[in-house]
Amino acid sequence: MPQILIKLLAHLQADDLGMPELAALVAKDAGMTGKILTVANSSAYHRGGRQPNLEQAMVSLGTDMIKTLVISDSVFQTFNSFPNSSATDLRAFWKNSLTAAVLARDLARHLNYSQPEEAYLAGLLHNVGRLALLATAPKEYGFNFTARDDEDLCAVEQRTLQITHAEAGAWLIERWQLDSFLSDAVLYHHEPGERLEGAHPLIRIVRAAHLLAGHAEDPNRVVEAAGLCDLEPEAADELLAQAARQVERAAVHLGIDLAGADDIPALPAFAPPPPVDPVQQRLTEEMRNLVLVSEIGQAFARQQGESGLLESMTRSARVLFDFENAAVLLENPTGHALVGAPTPTQQRIAEFSIPLSKGGAVAKAALERRMAFVRREGAPLGLPEEQLLRMLGTESLVCVPLVSGARCIGVLIGGISSWQVPSCQKRERFMQSFGAQAASALENAMSERGHARRQLAHVAEEYREASRRVVHEVNNPLAIIKNYLSVLDSKLERQEPVGGELSILNEEIDRVGQLVNSLTEVQPGAQAILESGASADVAKVVEDVLRLFRATDFVPPNVEIVVSTLDEAGRIEGDPDILKQILVNLVKNAIEALSATGGRIEIANRGHVNRERRLYLELVVSDTGPGLSREVLANLFSAVKSTKEGPHHGLGLSIVHSLVKKLNGHIACRSGKTGTSFEILLPAHAGASAPAGLPVRALGSV
Repeated sequence: MPQILIKLLAHLQADDLGMPELAALVAKDAGMTGKILTVANSSAYHRGGRQPNLEQAMVSLGTDMIKTLVISDSVFQTFNSFPNSSATDLRAFWKNSLTAAVLARDLARHLNYSQPEEAYLAGLLHNVGRLALLATAPKEYGFNFTARDDEDLCAVEQRTLQITHAEAGAWLIERWQLDSFLSDAVLYHHEPGERLEGAHPLIRIVRAAHLLAGHAEDPNRVVEAAGLCDLEPEAADELLAQAARQVERAAVHLGIDLAGADDIPALPAFAPPPPVDPVQQRLTEEMRNLVLVSEIGQAFARQQGESGLLESMTRSARVLFDFENAAVLLENPTGHALVGAPTPTQQRIAEFSIPLSKGGAVAKAALERRMAFVRREGAPLGLPEEQLLRMLGTESLVCVPLVSGARCIGVLIGGISSWQVPSCQKRERFMQSFGAQAASALENAMSERGHARRQLAHVAEEYREASRRVVHEVNNPLAIIKNYLSVLDSKLERQEPVGGELSILNEEIDRVGQLVNSLTEVQPGAQAILESGASADVAKVVEDVLRLFRATDFVPPNVEIVVSTLDEAGRIEGDPDILKQILVNLVKNAIEALSATGGRIEIANRGHVNRERRLYLELVVSDTGPGLSREVLANLFSAVKSTKEGPHHGLGLSIVHSLVKKLNGHIACRSGKTGTSFEILLPAHAGASAPAGLPVRALGSV
């Protein structure tokens, strides 16, 4: 729509358009300036001399004539830019539009309507939908463009194009953003008079102008038109006569040729037979919808995260169904309400909520898993529906349930104009299929989000468990360090050498550092340890462990520790520090078990064992204590509550079990009234083999 017309309407609605403002507006448009000067110097207005000056020319024409020229010429410029206009005889169309415009202005003045220019524009535009349909579907609509403009034409348009020219014209005016009742006046100009008795004056004016301009030969139509505008039928005839003279003058001023317009016959509307069988056509439509839905599902699957998916859903719905706006409401975790799902273009919806128990069209669509249509002018609406209409800035709502399986996870809300409702109802099955694809994609996204949360929780739990294990293990070298500091203190007091003790202290401090640094790695796999190529001398590790305990006061006098080893089978695959940590835990537990009664602890190397065609070294740590109860044995290697004191009691044997697994080994326990024995199989070093004379035992399991 030309800018000069939009600005003119803004001035008219503000009621501040005098001659100075009108002159300033026209002066900005060279084409309109030339038109004004041409008309002012025509024979109809020429008074004794030419008017080269725009302001003088406008004074000679008068404000009303200038407004008519600006509106008419702007609209005709727009009409002429429509596709296929130049290839069609528009004389009858121009005459009908001008006649309706003049009649609408005169009727507006009769009713004291405050905006007669708006009525004039509405009359000019009342059939613009016919040009729109011709531009969009010239082959299908070419014949009916010149057909008689009545309800039969609307029925044929609806049947063949799924839209009437009244709906198309209203849609076009809304896209031009002409902020008034213009679109409603165009939309309802084929409604019967009894429905429009209480309507806005502009709607009644345009309906009456349409009847007088196109159906003056029908007395019933003339009576209907007169009744809409409080006219006597005789006065309507007089208005028609005046309008005919004004249309002729306007056509001359605007340079429009209307000669022969009355000779163009207006035939009844024609609906060509369907090109294919209706069943076949329906099948074709369904197949097209299936393909579209499949493509939509693939597009949804490519989206990253819920936010991107929601934005893709609303954008696709606006494109496919011509929604003016769209939003998504999702079921909350408790399943008691629908809550707005924000997108980058629709943030305000995040604060919106609809309780499912309160009823209403949207809640009902979710509960019954059926589509719903909400109209502003229909039955009284609930507060949530009114809020959604305002939020989306539309006249009507389409509620598409998002159903996945037996569950409705939310509702897609589309905002549309009232005249779009019938066409949306015809595409209901397609919309439901769209909703099913969207729901499936949303459910997958939610499932992935839940899986990611569970993974994060699992990793967090692993770190917490690792932290507890490290703290528990650090206590062992710290206890040794504490005991050695006591030994060191007494030796220094006696001025004895302390080199050995300092060496052990350094080793244990380094071990504390290694244990703390292990927090950066949550449970490294056994394969990684084996691939490192490390190996351990079992005898040396056992000697280091004994040195730690014997040189301190940790071993009570009534506890004896003995070692039984085989020199021929002395190396295993794995980190010696891990083996040391295993033995320290087991010996420490054995000492604690014997601390009250006293007894004997033995660390034995029993040589090689063949288990499932793999060579292992068997180590045994046993004691002569009272043994373990059946309850403790049942959960021996789990982190369970024990009778020991301290925040990390009950972790020792679970740590031993995990450390043995790190070395790709196996551990078992035998316990009775005569004592407890822990039997450990650790992979023998790759170069190990059983020496001559040394038997290799074969075990199915430990």
